[in-house]
Amino acid sequence: MKPLHILPLLLLAGASPAVADTLVDNIQGVSVDRDGKVTRFTGIWIDDDGRVKELLDRRDKRPQGTDFAVDGKGAYVIPGLVDSHLHVMGIGFGALTLDLSGTRSLAEAQAAIRDYAAKNPDRKWIVGRGWNQETWGLGRFPTAAELDAVVADRPVLMERVDGHAHWANSAALAAAGINATTADPAGGRIERIAGSRAPAGVLVDNAMGLIASAVPAPRPDDRDLALAKAQEILLANGITAAADMGTTIEDWQSMRRAGDAGWLRMRIMAYAGGPEAMELIGGPGPSPWLYEDKLRLNGVKLYMDGALGSRGAWLKAPYADDPRNTGLPIVSGTQLRNIMSRAALDKFQVAVHAIGDRGNAEVLSAIEELGETYKGDRRWRIEHAQVVDPADIARFGKSGTIASMQPVHQTSDRLMAEARLGPSRLAGAYAWRSIDNGGSMLVFGTDAPVESSDPFAGLAAAISRTGPDGQPFGGWFPGETVSREAALAAYTAAGAYAGFGESRFGEIKPGLPADFVVLDRDPLLATPEDLRRSKVLQTWVGGERVYMAGTTAASAPVGR
Repeated sequence: MKPLHILPLLLLAGASPAVADTLVDNIQGVSVDRDGKVTRFTGIWIDDDGRVKELLDRRDKRPQGTDFAVDGKGAYVIPGLVDSHLHVMGIGFGALTLDLSGTRSLAEAQAAIRDYAAKNPDRKWIVGRGWNQETWGLGRFPTAAELDAVVADRPVLMERVDGHAHWANSAALAAAGINATTADPAGGRIERIAGSRAPAGVLVDNAMGLIASAVPAPRPDDRDLALAKAQEILLANGITAAADMGTTIEDWQSMRRAGDAGWLRMRIMAYAGGPEAMELIGGPGPSPWLYEDKLRLNGVKLYMDGALGSRGAWLKAPYADDPRNTGLPIVSGTQLRNIMSRAALDKFQVAVHAIGDRGNAEVLSAIEELGETYKGDRRWRIEHAQVVDPADIARFGKSGTIASMQPVHQTSDRLMAEARLGPSRLAGAYAWRSIDNGGSMLVFGTDAPVESSDPFAGLAAAISRTGPDGQPFGGWFPGETVSREAALAAYTAAGAYAGFGESRFGEIKPGLPADFVVLDRDPLLATPEDLRRSKVLQTWVGGERVYMAGTTAASAPVGR
């Protein structure tokens, strides 16, 4: 990637007057607490520090002499949305590199890669993401030869949509020294050409590390550009706070540069990408909240298993469509407990990726065991919790484990999950209501860039269990829907709590920073179809307007 010098532009875009006494009036406001209790209001009085001073009802007398007054013109206002699982830099880099997520066939993906390579002759590597052999209807993984057919003169490396597999051409495999003698690493798999040991071109889970080190690392200014782009996308979607899963030291340094220079506009709860990054970033423990509660290292993100799409999710029984395969534990149970203990000893919050029913059961067992040693408010998290044995669902609530789930995965994965699991094993798949009823704290996110960062698609899926096409009629296992209030709480107040941010954001109420989103419709009344068409008109963080529809990042009015 060419170096891009963006700091002057970012500083210009982020320049704003000091926070001042403001009245946002003539709105239809709604906030929910962690239990889904609704508060409605028609005005927000914001103090000089950017905090909510008072919520006003229609009958309340308005304050006089405020520094600024904003007429909401009857628009709807909800709390700033909290995405409890995404990848900030992945969103930015995904928007700036080749994106295959919209391709619907192998041929279409090949054409996109060929065109991108032709337009970027100076790129030493062609990198991108978003391919999905299931969407293509391919019935198998793509191969190195199919990449060689369109780009053979330099390495090509494409990350699968779920981030759990790489697709490489022959030049990329050669650059990394991967050949027939290369052994599968623990927790990973090199796909082989049938009847031989020769690599076929796809590397699953831990095998991705065999090639990642050969790819030229982004420069600091590349990372700053990616962070700026990610913020632009997320704020436009009404996301004012996010849990960044897998933060590297390089990511953290970019976030710190943004905070130091004044262009960190949203709130980031960082979870380091493994114990080494955790120690590099946090040292003896979680960081304090920095930059007026815009940035904190909360803890560490770990992996128990892979993903369903690449058949890396660890299952109790073999895959229905691959009877010899039960998936991959990325670490052993002992390794998992050792790493979790190492983190918990220094009070880092632990978030563990688990998708398969066996993977989820193993993490729950580890949490139950470690919970006997590490007392206090730990807020253990399982990320995704996609396929859970119904017998294990109650264990979430009993152990106080937060279920961090992504509603859009259910609508995207439905047909694939049916094929991978078979009809008899779907009862605990994407079981939001069952987990919530079992007493677990349920929080929602998008997993962007694996999925779109649009939270309203997630809200629509959560209340309907249907996709953008309205299918299946009546919803997929509709008993697992949640109420509109519960869905909004999972995207706001509960999400803040899951990241130890409940005293700082997540609701619109006196004393908290004024983080809110102005919408064109009421999410508590809209149909799923209408929810998906929601338009964010404005986004405010800490009493400052940081996004307005119809403006660009460089010219958007910020402040008042």
